[in-house]
Amino acid sequence: MTRAEAILYTLVAYKLVLVAIGLWAARRNLDTADFFLGGRRLGGWVAAISASASSSSAWTLVAVSGMAYLWGWPALWLFPATLSGFIINWFWVAPRLMRASRDQGAITLTEFIAGPGADHGWPRRIVILASGVVLFSFTFYIAAQFQAAGSAFASTFELEMRTAVMIGAAVVLLYTLLGGFWAVSVTDTLQGLVMAVTALLLPVAAVIAAGGPGAVVEALAAQGPALGGPPTAGIAAVGFVLGTLGIGIGYPGQPHVVNRFMALRDARALRDGQVIAISWAVVIYAGMLTVGLAARALYGGLLADEQVLFEVANRLFAPVVAGIIIAAVLSAIMSTADSQLLVAAASVSHDLPRRGRGSLAVSRLVVALISGLAVLVAVLLPQTIFARVLFAWTALGAAFGPPLLVRLAGFTMPPPHVFAALAVGFFGTVGCYWLPNTPGDWLERLVPFFLSLAICLSAARKPGDPVKHAT
Repeated sequence: MTRAEAILYTLVAYKLVLVAIGLWAARRNLDTADFFLGGRRLGGWVAAISASASSSSAWTLVAVSGMAYLWGWPALWLFPATLSGFIINWFWVAPRLMRASRDQGAITLTEFIAGPGADHGWPRRIVILASGVVLFSFTFYIAAQFQAAGSAFASTFELEMRTAVMIGAAVVLLYTLLGGFWAVSVTDTLQGLVMAVTALLLPVAAVIAAGGPGAVVEALAAQGPALGGPPTAGIAAVGFVLGTLGIGIGYPGQPHVVNRFMALRDARALRDGQVIAISWAVVIYAGMLTVGLAARALYGGLLADEQVLFEVANRLFAPVVAGIIIAAVLSAIMSTADSQLLVAAASVSHDLPRRGRGSLAVSRLVVALISGLAVLVAVLLPQTIFARVLFAWTALGAAFGPPLLVRLAGFTMPPPHVFAALAVGFFGTVGCYWLPNTPGDWLERLVPFFLSLAICLSAARKPGDPVKHAT
């Protein structure tokens, strides 16, 4: 069996499983609450792995290993940056959001932040702005997933890039349309487990091929600073470290991740999810960083950074084994888009309607339309996966994170201030993105977030405060 055949057969089998999950989940969707939040019946394993896979995937598998290969040792700062985000989300955000969203009856993060009275006045303006932020950011985020899968498909099967992107998008669209939140959560759990196996297998093989950990360290030292690497001394190095660690503060503002907390079944599911999610993060990020560093030791600067994962699998394993690994990784990459599609659809069909909520048919139509737009962005506006994902991630984190954190801390805020915080976080990120790059892009990662947080804190009041809030 050739490598291409192994990949093809594995993909076909894998996608049939995903579609079967979609058909099973379709029977569980009785209304939009089921379609978007699974009736709040998620257990610890499914919530932890699906939330983790949704927050990672293409960026983690392709971009993190690529940055470790490109940057060398400074890439290790990505580990505390990402792990801190998991810890904040699971140990501070999750328990509070699970309870508060139930009390409010909120199905989406936008609905929770806007609060009651979202059909008029400032809460209505918050819903409109938040929905626009979600749609804009997720279009680029989803495009990055399709782009990563399409690039790998194209190189594996010698397909034209547009065709490869559309094939990947079509499969994700199918099972998301069928099964909604249940299909997305269960399939993401499957993807997350596949990612964990890959993150255990590939680094071990790469380090052994390089001659062991000592040989990797020696080879990296002999090569000197990695090509295109970040600064390692002075103020620029401090900016790089702060900007990289700033990735972690974006975690609470990711609607496609925190909606799993809103869907948790009970306190036991939360406790299980905390242990499982943190363990998964350690395995995945440590594994991908190790793959990149070992590949640098093995191959020098000869590889394209965002192809490192696939090249290591191809070069170190027999064709059939490499094909299975690549097929599984490709499936995991594509599947991250499903959670984002669902949240984007919820913004249009659940949050935006002024009277009542959209039907399941409307929700599914929105999923299809957003998929098509993301495919166009992936094909017509190519960009590195690392840059595209981090831009969307930072914009969402700076917009939604501060008002969510302040709300969960037990404070209330006047709706005009919530609106201003959303606007400053999002548009501040967009503005900083167009400015000249700073080391670690600390300006883009930190300044909009803390400006938005300052607006929230300036107006925060404990419930029962005599100050009259605007409505």
